[in-house]
Amino acid sequence: MRRDTENVNDPDPFASRRIRVERFLRDRGADTIDHPGGTLLAHLGRVADTLAAWGHDADLQLAGLAHAVYGTDGFDRHLVESPDRSTVVDLVGDRAEALIYLYACCDRSALYPRIDATAARFRDRFTAREFEPAPTDFAAFLELTVANELDVMAQNADLATQHGAGLYDLFARARPHLTPAAWSACHAQLARYHRGP
Repeated sequence: MRRDTENVNDPDPFASRRIRVERFLRDRGADTIDHPGGTLLAHLGRVADTLAAWGHDADLQLAGLAHAVYGTDGFDRHLVESPDRSTVVDLVGDRAEALIYLYACCDRSALYPRIDATAARFRDRFTAREFEPAPTDFAAFLELTVANELDVMAQNADLATQHGAGLYDLFARARPHLTPAAWSACHAQLARYHRGP
């Protein structure tokens, strides 16, 4: 369990937590790793900012800020080995770390074809275990996925041309699980690539 080290008199404890997470990421080289739009650290910050703009809580914002610490199915670099989850729990707390792990462990080729209005089964790409996340965790996963993919597409026109239609179709199927803010952002950014009716 995370040990709260913030000063109880801190006027903005979330800002202090974010600074601590950014320092952790920088210490592990996130500011030197290339990523669409500059560096991995810049991307992570934009994802967290998007989640904040959509009204999400501190846990999901911190998960967005650190969503690549274990690597992802689409980004095969890690800043922390997945067996060392306690380090990340201490950094961001139990809930945010659980969302980070859910995002990192997702086998996208297994999950994405299954996404629709119903609950989805995940396959953990680290352990091959299949499971159904809680509805709130699945919704948080999707919001993080949308924020991540929209940032990547905004930063790289070639990737947007290549993947925009597929992402629009994926997020349209996921729409019942998305917040209005996330779906509005998807539609505004990706509808131009949609080839359907």
